[in-house]
Amino acid sequence: MAPPSPPAPLPPAGRARSRRRVPWRRRRSSPSRPALRARRLRAPHGRDCIPRRAPRPAALRPSMRRARRGAARGGCPRMPPRQREPRRGPGAPPRPAPPAATRPAALALVTLLSFASRFHRLREPPHVCWDETHFGKMGSYYINRTFFFDVHPPLGKMLIGLAGYLSGYDGTFPFQKPGDRYEQHNYVGMRGFCAFLGSCLVPFAYLTVLELSKSLPAALLTAFILIFDTGCITLSQYILLDPILMFFLMGAVLSMVKCNSCADRPFSASWWFWLSLTGVSLAGAMGVKFVGLFVVLLVGLNTIYDLWDLLGNLSLSLVMFGKHLLARVLCLIFLPLALYTAMFAVHFAVLNRSGPGDGFFSSAFQSQLIGNNLHNVSVPEHLAYGSVVTMKNLRMAGGYLHSHWHLYPEGVGARQQQVTAYLHKDLNNLWIIKKHESDTADLSDPSSPVEFVRHGDIIRLEHKETSRNLHSHQHEAPLTRKHFQVTGYGINGTGDSNDFWRIEVVGRRTGQLIKVLRSQVRLTHVATGCVLGSSGKTLPKWGWEQVEVTCTPYLKETPNSLWNFEDHINPKLPNISLDVLKPSFAEILLESHMVMIRGNSGLKPKDNEVTSKPWHWPINYQGLRFSGVNETDYRVYLLGNPVIWWLNLVTIGLYLLITVATAVALKRGVQLTSELKELSRVVLHAGGQITLGWLLHYLPFFMMGRVLYFHHYFPAMLFSSMLTGITWDALLKFCAGFLSPSTTARKVYGGGFLALVLLILYSFYLFHPLSYGMVGPMASHPSSPMAGLRWMDSWEF
Repeated sequence: MAPPSPPAPLPPAGRARSRRRVPWRRRRSSPSRPALRARRLRAPHGRDCIPRRAPRPAALRPSMRRARRGAARGGCPRMPPRQREPRRGPGAPPRPAPPAATRPAALALVTLLSFASRFHRLREPPHVCWDETHFGKMGSYYINRTFFFDVHPPLGKMLIGLAGYLSGYDGTFPFQKPGDRYEQHNYVGMRGFCAFLGSCLVPFAYLTVLELSKSLPAALLTAFILIFDTGCITLSQYILLDPILMFFLMGAVLSMVKCNSCADRPFSASWWFWLSLTGVSLAGAMGVKFVGLFVVLLVGLNTIYDLWDLLGNLSLSLVMFGKHLLARVLCLIFLPLALYTAMFAVHFAVLNRSGPGDGFFSSAFQSQLIGNNLHNVSVPEHLAYGSVVTMKNLRMAGGYLHSHWHLYPEGVGARQQQVTAYLHKDLNNLWIIKKHESDTADLSDPSSPVEFVRHGDIIRLEHKETSRNLHSHQHEAPLTRKHFQVTGYGINGTGDSNDFWRIEVVGRRTGQLIKVLRSQVRLTHVATGCVLGSSGKTLPKWGWEQVEVTCTPYLKETPNSLWNFEDHINPKLPNISLDVLKPSFAEILLESHMVMIRGNSGLKPKDNEVTSKPWHWPINYQGLRFSGVNETDYRVYLLGNPVIWWLNLVTIGLYLLITVATAVALKRGVQLTSELKELSRVVLHAGGQITLGWLLHYLPFFMMGRVLYFHHYFPAMLFSSMLTGITWDALLKFCAGFLSPSTTARKVYGGGFLALVLLILYSFYLFHPLSYGMVGPMASHPSSPMAGLRWMDSWEF
């Protein structure tokens, strides 16, 4: 028989428990286990909703306050995720995050090493190196406020010019060719600015990997890879756009990752900060080079995935989802576009003087530049018969319609007067507009009425200097096959029916007038139906190396076949200031982008030019000579640290292998061990975004038709280096996880990590002269300090 249970203790005397119910202390029944499980399933992102009066340990009170603020915004209050610790081997090294005190010290160390490696011997060599010829000169243009043209957006050059101006550079050095000595000119400020931004890449990559992997060794390994890569050092030490582009690119990636880590605190101050900083960095990357579009695509895909995840969260109301969508539209679309547009507004406001870039833009745009021959000029607004005009082709550097007394040589079509496109102002660019059926009355006769030229009219163009008509026929053009030859024909304006052209204005209706500067016209040959255009090809010496003009039977509308009237002389018409015809900012912005796009597409490889192919880049197949060509020169050669680059290549292969193996195992239902699950989780989760970034910054170059160089791979190299840090840290932990006791596992993990770092340091010791300068015989000579280090025949140092 069971012993009787002890009696319940009595309450102390005088302290009788009151049975009166207190309104603010209502009893709550404890939920059952099935109810708790159902509540967890309904909670967003797998997190439990906290009961209102649940017990709160003191350590969780700040988190509870954040949870309540989240509930006030809408939805369930969120607590930090409850992650089940996976089963691990008995000898696995501990995986908890490193002490918080070590992280600032590690960040300070890698930052210091990065700045020291980039600023070491920054003044050497004291002459122009490689593309400093272009970007240093463009920085000078900003200081002198001289307009120029480049195929890239303006932000990078503006920042270089600003750095030079603030450091005391006066903008007078010509930057004519590589090897020109700087002498007394202050070039260090511009190099120092680029080196500063290049140095920031290391802490940016360190923080990104630390945020993704939560592993301090992985972040340190990534930092050491970038600090001691000779290619990254070289590219950061000169006046180039690449360090500026990579600074904004890595800023966008870091901000995106930081914003993702704030997903449990949406609309908090830190969440808004990182989301806005992502948008600012995207504008910066796009404002330096058009390849900044690749990181825009990376952030865009991340945002789409994030929004899709929120849309699938049934506990999130549609109103809250709309707020999330609106926040991303504001910070990742409107903010970057506004900043990008503002860059061009500053660009056009600063460069207000005529310069070498005028000819790439329309006549209406040129009229706004101080010192241009069209600036503050008054001309008749609408075209009339008897007017003397010049016609400018709208293709980039298309030139003016031109003719001269010289004839085409024997065997080149009909032996008639040459018609070309000439890039400079000249009296031979002048043409008189006449009716096709009769001569126009003398301009000096005040009694003759003014008759305007209208869209759809058939006209003749008579060359003012030679009195021959613009003419075409079915003879083959000099250079462009299947196009018809264009000549000057007739005597004193008398020719034949092959001199008739129909003038058509783009986007106009029949009968409308034609404006100077603003109207884009097309001249269609009446007899053959071909269209007058400039092919862009340079004629031989018999054509004075001017640009070929043809009549193309292909009616596709391109800038090559469009013209505008620039100069306009007609004493019977009132003159108006060209300021009336000035284009709006939106028109200038659109025109500048069209010119840049055409300029980029025109960068084709030249005959016998040594170019680089995308498959060369990951294997470090061939570098770039920055300075020096012989043993007496100070030679700098852009080439990645071979050990680092080949390690990155191996890592990409390992990552793909782990990805495929995990996918096959899951598809076949294979039960993975805890160690393999942990390896796949860390590598695939943390490295997924990094691998996507590498693919987006590398694969598009295989589809580009423009000329490519080795330095185009360096943005992708940043991603492959971060992937190397994450993957090898996880692999070392995986290998150490099979060992016991834990001290042995730690030694194996630490030894492997130290071996990688020492290998990187030793390879940097061998190849650091590539970045900091080589003097003496070439590497192929036995007495060269680089003898034996030319591991590939394609290396040219």
